[in-house]
Amino acid sequence: MAPGTRRVPGAGDPGQPRQAVGSHEAIRTWATGQGLVPSEIVYVARTRDRRTLRFSKSANPDIERAYRTHWVSPALSETKRRRLAERQSRPADLVVVMALKDWTCAECSGTGDLLIMEGPGPLCLACADMDHLVFVPSGDAALTRRAKKASGLCAVVVLFSRSRKRYERQGILVEDAALDEAERECLADGEARACRREREEARRAGQDLAFQAEMAAEIVRLFPGCPATRAEAIAHHAGARGSGRVGRSAAGRALDPQAVTLAVAASVRHEDTGYDELLMSGVPRAAAREQVGAEVQRILASWQAPGPS
Repeated sequence: MAPGTRRVPGAGDPGQPRQAVGSHEAIRTWATGQGLVPSEIVYVARTRDRRTLRFSKSANPDIERAYRTHWVSPALSETKRRRLAERQSRPADLVVVMALKDWTCAECSGTGDLLIMEGPGPLCLACADMDHLVFVPSGDAALTRRAKKASGLCAVVVLFSRSRKRYERQGILVEDAALDEAERECLADGEARACRREREEARRAGQDLAFQAEMAAEIVRLFPGCPATRAEAIAHHAGARGSGRVGRSAAGRALDPQAVTLAVAASVRHEDTGYDELLMSGVPRAAAREQVGAEVQRILASWQAPGPS
């Protein structure tokens, strides 16, 4: 959903809980009271037929219209509203699944490595009229973007990750001619894109160093007894781009005191206690944290005291 918009559901089906109906009506009343303008969006399926998705069991037109309605700021011009509606109504990518287990095509009773889901059941790419497409693995963003743009028919290929319990993108399927065109374009400006990537990497590295310096200073402010070199090490570890650690969270980037404290506590837990050894010996994480909790708090309290003058 685009910024500045909000989809407000309608009254719902007869079987919808009364509490939900009341909430929907309250939101609608609030939206109109704020002067927001309704904008109807069309939702379509990620299947070949691109059928319109249905929100209600009854398919009541009023209910369907209510669920398709977004509310936009009246400050947007008519042109911007139209463009916003067009962008949000754009069909989602077709999705092709890499098979993890044996399956049978609903039309030809065949099988294969890839399938696309349809109403009657899974279809092989031949029955889906997509067997002429070629696979472009993830990894080269420019090649993927250009091949997708040049291809009249394309699909996203996903694989279910059993460990993460979700589908993850593996690449795309595009027409062979589109891939050839994309490869030629990438070869033509490869050097320029490489230079641009180097500049971007240098820019991001500079931003990371500045952020880590700010975090180290905040650590010293909150924990005056923490050695400066240790504060720098904590900031470098917690603030590493792409690490997923607390320093890269929204609160961490804003140098929220609680987030910074969590980063310091995590460092103390791993570096100054036997926490890691407990985990390696098979102690559950929650139990290991409880065992070292008092020691972590003791060190944090000692660091919160003013450092030596």
